[in-house]
Amino acid sequence: METADFTLAQLGWSSFFSKQVCREESRNCRPVRVMSVHRGMVTVSGEGVEESISSSLPGHRGAEGRPTVGDWLLVDRNTPRLVRILDRRSLFKRPAPGDERRVQLIAANVDTLFIVTSCDQDFNVARLERYLVLTNELGVRPVVVLTKADLSPAPGSMVDAARALQSQLRVELVDGRDRTSAACLAGYCGFGETVALVGSSGVGKSTLVNTLKGSDSIATQAVREDDGKGRHTTTVREMHRIAGGAEGGGWLVDTPGIRELQMSDVASGVTELFDDLTAVTLECRFANCTHGGEPGCAVHTAMAEGDLDPARFERWRKLAQENAENSGAAAVRRSRLGRAGHKE
Repeated sequence: METADFTLAQLGWSSFFSKQVCREESRNCRPVRVMSVHRGMVTVSGEGVEESISSSLPGHRGAEGRPTVGDWLLVDRNTPRLVRILDRRSLFKRPAPGDERRVQLIAANVDTLFIVTSCDQDFNVARLERYLVLTNELGVRPVVVLTKADLSPAPGSMVDAARALQSQLRVELVDGRDRTSAACLAGYCGFGETVALVGSSGVGKSTLVNTLKGSDSIATQAVREDDGKGRHTTTVREMHRIAGGAEGGGWLVDTPGIRELQMSDVASGVTELFDDLTAVTLECRFANCTHGGEPGCAVHTAMAEGDLDPARFERWRKLAQENAENSGAAAVRRSRLGRAGHKE
């Protein structure tokens, strides 16, 4: 079934997007969704539409003014011209590797994030927490997906460790090669919904996508035995249809592996993930306590009494500090871009 055969609702269209379109735009434009991104071009789909168009939007500055996979666009009905990008329900982004002045868009309008990690040396609590901070900030549902259980003598302990990170966090242990084992994940991607997959290279994301799609169209690669790492198999961000009935199934967004994320403008996400620790800080004698040894520090008292894990406190401190530093730098970049745009 070609994507042009799907209705807008099947593609993920909802009242959130339709309310943004005025009557004149409805007459002159058609809504389409970005299915994949290539250099300078995007592949889009709508009712009776499947084509590649230029991703350029004249007069708009900044990375967020360009479409990314999952975006909803308005395109001129008479020409393949991009008119505008509709407001996003969610947007995953990061500083571009090698150039902190630029922003790299990862995926838009995601409902659920599959945080994929394998049951070997890739399992890392600090990395999982970073992804959870982002999902909390964006209002996206997180699901931790543990793969390659055969690589650990006690995969159940990793399931317990992941579940302990956040209240009511869903954690699924699956064999990414087995459709029956992975069937539990299809329930997170219902009619018109979109799921993104993130995680290090070599953890089995592409294998999992192939299983959920019901095909082997995406290449997979083995990991190195010495460190358990693999090469990035996915090089293009694109959406894939979940295997299932004509009305069921949503969409999967496969993204290139991201080994490190930088926290920026995610203060509420950090607070939500570490809500127990945040509550302890409110009991400190001084409102500006840095928890570095000041008198009356409730955090250090809780750690000394065994009520607070020092390792968890240290991870919280690093994330909060990183967010503060990166948020300040991001504000400076936005200010500079704003002044440059104003001059022109």
